[in-house]
Order: sequence, then structure tokens, then C-alpha cells
Amino acid sequence: VIIYNKNERFTYIFLLSCEQLTQPASVTVQPGQRLTITCQVSYSVSSYYTSWIRQPAGKGLEWIGWNSVGSTPRYKASLKNKFSISLDSSSNTVTLNGVNVQPEDTAVYYCARYTITQSISGAEQKPLRASTQHHQRGRCYTRNES
Repeated sequence: VIIYNKNERFTYIFLLSCEQLTQPASVTVQPGQRLTITCQVSYSVSSYYTSWIRQPAGKGLEWIGWNSVGSTPRYKASLKNKFSISLDSSSNTVTLNGVNVQPEDTAVYYCARYTITQSISGAEQKPLRASTQHHQRGRCYTRNES
């Protein structure tokens, strides 16, 4: 996907990749307790931002925050005292930690990798090659095109 903003004279090239992020099927905690959900990822947490997002039943998605090695974590203002995101680059895990969880924190929690891998300055730069990746039966497949 290429987005050209003529006002800022930037071309953003989004390179999509097929990665695996694995987290527990379910986690149950009692009100007032700590919540810990670990996400095992197939990419290097040192190279990409990883976000946590949640979706309460019948409601929309809510961004919790993101973190990356060497960066300052960012959180939704209303959730910054409830959640923290920690990284382990040796095992490529991203962990969401919550404190004093309440029934209103019940939701489906997702870990997600940011897909922006490059921002190239220039009026009309285009990639020399395109790589199409998709996920099928638990495996990633790549097709390169000239």
C-alpha cells in the first residue's frame, strides 16, 4: 500500500508481512487482582512496536498502548495507571500487565504488531519488488513479484 501526501511531500510505503502472535485462549482473574497476558511473537520485538488492544463484548476496539525495545511505552491516557506493557527480547514476548482489574475490564484482549516498516521521503518513490504474504493453515507463504 503506498500513500502519497502531496502537502507534506512524503510517500509512505507500507510493507505487509505475515507474522504469528500467540496468546492464551483465556485468562481468568478475580476483581482486584493482577492481570498478566503474554504474547509470543514470531518477529523480533527489538525491531517493531507491539500494541495491546481490547474489545469488551458488544463494544468497539479500545487501544491500550504499545511498546518497543529502546522506546518509551505509550498508553491511552485513561488506562496508563492500570496497564503496563513489558518486553523480553530474548524470548520475543510482549506481556500486558494489569492491576486492580474490575468486571468492566472483561474483554477480548489482542496483541498486534504495527505494520509500518519504512517511511521513505520522496515525491513518487515506489518499491522495486512487491512481496505478497498470506497465512494459511498456520503457515506463512510468500510470493515475490518484480
